[in-house]
Amino acid sequence: MGKDIVTELGVIEFSRDLIGNLAGIATTECFGVVGVVSNRLSTGINDLLGRESLSKGVDVAFGEDTLQIRVNVVVSYGVRITTIADNIIKNIKYTIERYTGLKVDKVEVSVQGIRLVN
Repeated sequence: MGKDIVTELGVIEFSRDLIGNLAGIATTECFGVVGVVSNRLSTGINDLLGRESLSKGVDVAFGEDTLQIRVNVVVSYGVRITTIADNIIKNIKYTIERYTGLKVDKVEVSVQGIRLVN
């Protein structure tokens, strides 16, 4: 199930995977992010998701006219976590609203771990 936009020319449907991938790509573009991790941390934070499966680390909830997004990340040691999270929130909101025209109501960042990056 996804989110539909009805226009005079037809219907545009945005799937959860599309929104999840956009949010995942926007997250990995942010400084201090090591990667996006799966919602199911059965194997630990060593399983950073590749670009083809970024949506697995993102939860998308569709409201009446808005989206709510939660992303699970691993961040770099030595960078202020609140700054990283603020950048992620702003970049996800900007990216999704720019590419889809959908309004992002809320973005939650769940920091699942921290890594020392050389």
